[in-house]
Amino acid sequence: MARKKATEQAATAKTVVKKAAEKKAAEKKAAEKKTVKSEIFVDAENAGFRAGDVYNALHDNDGAKSVKELVKLTGKTEVEVLLGIGWLLKEGKLKGEDGKVVLA
Repeated sequence: MARKKATEQAATAKTVVKKAAEKKAAEKKAAEKKTVKSEIFVDAENAGFRAGDVYNALHDNDGAKSVKELVKLTGKTEVEVLLGIGWLLKEGKLKGEDGKVVLA
């Protein structure tokens, strides 16, 4: 009886260790994916495309939008949305309104 209990405990311990290793691997993969996603190549062409994405999202969806809302609408990262907003602000096509942006 004691031998059976020891065997069950060993099997349970192996399962716990295996699940912990799988969880750690999944977290590492998610962290790597997040890092890659936030990296963008910044040049005039890319900034112009991001500005177009932001402009179209604001044009198609009336009203002021926050950065988080624009991220969801455009499907771009927060960094890309901010790049586009900066471009449009510099051109005078956007204005800020209560922490949100709206077409000027």
